[in-house]
This record gives sequence, C-alpha cells and structure tokens, in this order.
Amino acid sequence: MKIKILKFFLVCIFFQSLFASDIIFIGIAGGSGSGKTTLANKIHQQFLEDSIIISQDNYYKPLSSFPLEAQGKINFDHPDAIDFLLLKEHLLQLKEGKGIDEPIYDFITSDRKKETISIMPKKIIILEGVLIFTQESIRDLLDIKIYVDTDSDIRLLRRIERDIKERGRSFEGIKTQYLESVHPMHLAFVEPSKKYADFIVPRGGENQIALDLIISHLKQCMH
Repeated sequence: MKIKILKFFLVCIFFQSLFASDIIFIGIAGGSGSGKTTLANKIHQQFLEDSIIISQDNYYKPLSSFPLEAQGKINFDHPDAIDFLLLKEHLLQLKEGKGIDEPIYDFITSDRKKETISIMPKKIIILEGVLIFTQESIRDLLDIKIYVDTDSDIRLLRRIERDIKERGRSFEGIKTQYLESVHPMHLAFVEPSKKYADFIVPRGGENQIALDLIISHLKQCMH
C-alpha cells in the first residue's frame, strides 16, 4: 500500500512539473486501431475550450509529391510516408502562439484536399498518430507521451470496420495491406517506439482509471 501511495505521489509531482509551461503538448501513439483517437477525443471533451486535437494522418505526404513510377509502391505505414517536417513546423508555430492551417488528407484519393483546418493555439494540444514517437524531433516537443497498448486481434477488427465504413476499402485490400505493410511496420517501428512513452495505457479510451488520472491532473493545472 505504501509503495502504491508513493508511486501516485510521484506521478502527481511529474504532472505538475510538466504543466508549468503555457502550452501542454500531449502525444498519443499506438498501433492502428488501438484506441488513440478515442482517448484523444475523451480528453478533448473535458477541455473543449482549452484543447485541440492534431492528427498525424492529415500529414501524409500527398501522392503527387512522389515520382510517378513510385506512386504505386508507396508504403503508407512507413515513417517516410509522413511529412514530419511540416508537422514539426506546425507544432513549433503553435508553441510560439501562432495559428496554423492543418492539411486534410483524403484517404480515398491518397492526396491532400484543397481545404485546410484553421487551428489556433490552445492550452492543451493533443497530437495523436501511429508513428509520432518514431521521430525524435517530434518527441522532443511533447510534454507527455502516452502509448495506447491494445491486443492485436482487437486492433485488426477495428481497422477492418473503419476502413470499410469510412475509407471505402474492400476486405481483400485491407487484408493485403495489413499482411504486407501494416503488421510488419508495426513490429519494425510502432511497437519499438513504446519505450519512449511516459505512460502506457491498455485499452485506450476504455481504460477509465487511466483516463480519470490524466483528466484529473490536467484540471488541476488549468486552475
């Protein structure tokens, strides 16, 4: 019991020291379908006026930026598919109190839309994405790094449902991509990036105890 109390006390100190700055950057990573977005949205719902969510998925490099002969061979689950330079630039702008125009990525056309999302800095900035912990330049900007750790079978089922309903994919296409790139890239990049996390949260947004702890300490800092 004394050890648990000590751990809780140390966590409190850790949160308070991080939240001394004007803007709190929270990074939420984990495998595809792990529940990152759910966790990010639940945190955001508690701080609607003081938080924003930025999605790594909107920073996929547009298909048109690749040579024509390479466009059919792009591995969208490799870090090289993400425009981390632009993402870093936008995070730095927000840190400086400047607004950004976040791109919008169209998963059906594999390109960026002409429209963008106008985002102004808030007290809490939540960055969520599969590969964000693989980049030191991004990790260095994050005050809190949370890794959502969910069973691979559950992640796969969630991905199948999402890609069919939201992205117009066929089951055969989803299966091929999972076997050829999603799973191998998870083992090569995503899973190893877990070591950089400050907190590992099983089940993501469904883990109410972890969610309550995060929200409780964020609320303390907002006063």
